[in-house]
Amino acid sequence: MEWTDIRLTVAKADAEAAEAIATLIAEGGIYIEDYSDIEQQVAEIAHVDLIEQELLDKPRDTVIIHLYLEPSAQPAETMALIAARMEAASIPYTLETEGVEQEDWENGWRKYYHPMEIGRRLAIVPSWQEYETDRVKLILDPGLAFGTGGHETTSLCLEALDARVQGGERVLDIGTGSGILAIAALKLGAASAEGVDIDPVAVRTAGENAARNGVADRLTVLVGDLSDKASGRYQIITANIVANAIISLAPAVPGLLAEGGLFIASGIIDTRKEEVLQALRAAGLLVLETYHKRGWECILCTKA
Repeated sequence: MEWTDIRLTVAKADAEAAEAIATLIAEGGIYIEDYSDIEQQVAEIAHVDLIEQELLDKPRDTVIIHLYLEPSAQPAETMALIAARMEAASIPYTLETEGVEQEDWENGWRKYYHPMEIGRRLAIVPSWQEYETDRVKLILDPGLAFGTGGHETTSLCLEALDARVQGGERVLDIGTGSGILAIAALKLGAASAEGVDIDPVAVRTAGENAARNGVADRLTVLVGDLSDKASGRYQIITANIVANAIISLAPAVPGLLAEGGLFIASGIIDTRKEEVLQALRAAGLLVLETYHKRGWECILCTKA
């Protein structure tokens, strides 16, 4: 029985962050190909100057991280998880597999996506499954957009919405992806929501999910860069994106928040938490609470 070798290729500058993500996910161990300093490595390890041309021809500006999965593991599920975390960290990457037939993992992950109960009120249910529950049911098909509810950053935001939406709010979801956060807020009682995303595919997916959940008339989805499509004031603003984008966005948030409004920021890897907190405070935001889940952070703020 063959093991599966998943090859995650990233730029040398992103190698450390990608390695941290791979280490959290790996089931059977990882191996890293890094030829950026091959001459020094050979000199230190083998104490020779002669290096085979094949090694010298290896790319010096990229790193390949190999994740080895045992025969009983599910490559499609693991690749979908890697993709979600790499995109959440805003790291460009490529994925390949060897040792098994290449799966259409963009769709193959569906068999591993099951209904999830989140917080006190929510249930996230795949559109292709039946699920009986007394909870508020959010029917979702993320397609190729980020946001299934399973990723730590998304579940943290959903838990915050579950606890904080009281009813009647106007919501702005920046980087809406599948639309999961905006739609969840509407299903929990928000009056209206706007979702913006730089990816037209995500905007289309969010619109389709809104229709599935009967809230299309209350959700407006637009192609845009962060908050440039926003207008007026919002009681709740969500931004499940990445640390750099949140830092860039922070100065605009107070002007978009209604009095007593809530800003929910996530997609923040724990090593960037303090940097993001500093930027939020400098922008005039008061940090109310922070939540942590398996290396990811969610920060709740209001206007100072």
